[in-house]
Amino acid sequence: MPLLPGGYTVGPKPLIDLLRQRSRPYLFSNALPPPVVGCATRAVELLLASNEIAQSMTAKTMRFRNKMTQAGFTISGSSHPICPVMLGDARLASLMADDMLKHGIYVIGFSYPVVPKGKARIRVQISAAHTDSDIDRCLDAFIQTGRKHGVIS
Repeated sequence: MPLLPGGYTVGPKPLIDLLRQRSRPYLFSNALPPPVVGCATRAVELLLASNEIAQSMTAKTMRFRNKMTQAGFTISGSSHPICPVMLGDARLASLMADDMLKHGIYVIGFSYPVVPKGKARIRVQISAAHTDSDIDRCLDAFIQTGRKHGVIS
């Protein structure tokens, strides 16, 4: 399991010990700042104490994915809160992301070389902080923008 630049790993102590011994990139990494470790630790504690956050995230994610699909968009993957809105064309992804920002929705268009050629997309990331109203506003903006650019009818 390689460690990516800028990432960190959390888990049971035996797993961490194993990764320290077997992951070559670990040898060249720097320690995380204490506030980052403290926040990550607290996040794990919250998730272990209750499944409410996880259930809420699942519901929000599925709501967004289902409504976007019903509107005619293609969303890659099945249940992850990172929801790639597949567009194919790099220019289209960039233009739509710019138009979404005009609606007050911050999303990122990705194209080659970040993703394979012909697989341009807009990356939407559902957060535990999003409300149903936030998701509805995002859906409305996507529908308006998608119609403007001929992605959906």
